[in-house]
Amino acid sequence: MALLAALALTSACKQGNVPASATDNTQPKEVKCEYVDDGKPSMRKAFDGKFLIGAAVNTRQVVSTDPKVINAIRNNFSALVPENCMKAEEIHPKKDLYDWTDADALVELAQKNGQVLTGHCLVWHSQLPYWFLKDDLGQTVTKDELIKRMKDHITTVVQHFKGKIKGWDVVNEAVMEDGTLRKSPFLNIIGPDFIKLAFQFAHEADPNVELYYNDYGMDNPAKREGVIKLVRELKAAGCRVDGIGMQSHVAFDTNLDEYEKSIVAYAAEGVKVMVTELDLSVLPWPKGNYGAAVETNFEYMKEMNPYTDGLPAEKAQEQTDFFVKLFGIYLKHADIIDRVTFWGVTDGDSWKNGWPMPGRTDYPLAIDRNYQPKPFVDAIIKLAEGK
Repeated sequence: MALLAALALTSACKQGNVPASATDNTQPKEVKCEYVDDGKPSMRKAFDGKFLIGAAVNTRQVVSTDPKVINAIRNNFSALVPENCMKAEEIHPKKDLYDWTDADALVELAQKNGQVLTGHCLVWHSQLPYWFLKDDLGQTVTKDELIKRMKDHITTVVQHFKGKIKGWDVVNEAVMEDGTLRKSPFLNIIGPDFIKLAFQFAHEADPNVELYYNDYGMDNPAKREGVIKLVRELKAAGCRVDGIGMQSHVAFDTNLDEYEKSIVAYAAEGVKVMVTELDLSVLPWPKGNYGAAVETNFEYMKEMNPYTDGLPAEKAQEQTDFFVKLFGIYLKHADIIDRVTFWGVTDGDSWKNGWPMPGRTDYPLAIDRNYQPKPFVDAIIKLAEGK
């Protein structure tokens, strides 16, 4: 308690070794919304009033001047999330340096397009800068030091975007498939309280911003119970928890009955449900769907890359049929689903082309490589419109 009391009086702004550019709390400029309805059918319009429909965008897309890129992002989606530019290794690459350039550009894009922006993510065991867990001698930091660094990072980042972001994925992927906590560096060094502290620090930095827990494999019954247990513990500790993000890196063999049960079960905990990283790989898996375990990797096998010259009509139809079933579930539960976000804008940008096997050609998203909506998009628009 003494440590936490001391931390409450300390912020990144009070550390003399942090450059002013990192701590002056300069906000991204206000930008007037330029979005105008072009009159064409779109997911953005079809799902308006039901739930937000979003996409993760990369930094190249954010600053692109290509009309195809601009129009695909603006016309199809009502919400955006950063693919990488707000993760710790990008926004806080050195202990004494924050780089706001790419993230501020994303804020400006979302404002210009009239889109809701979600921050991703504050605490994650992956994509951490080396310095975060090591002292000046290269040794693993102490518990007290890691808590301090976590608080400084969360406080500085959340305050920088105060009023510009609807909510934050505060902690990402902390629960294992069996429902236990992942043995991440944060758990190993701080203990299970690191999750509670992260939510506490984020709320203190911006009492008005929404706070979410985000993870993959959320249709797994054991993991579902683990996440529910976590949310209950956070709430019992007085933490603000507004929503649960179901990443939804789905496959054709995803059990949609269990998936729907998870939507209902999470909402029963009094939180919003968000589909945060939706994609559907059409490629074969070496050993089954790994969800999003980024540490998984297989050597390239030609037989696992069958659609290099384009997606056959029958496979595209299979994808359409799956998404119609999936969005049927979303629309059935539109009263408890806040947002559905594809993890990427186009097939060509998807991380699934390189994971869990590099060098493949996949087709997991709503927009094709030419920035045109795919056949299933028309099908789910009609579903949303009741046609």
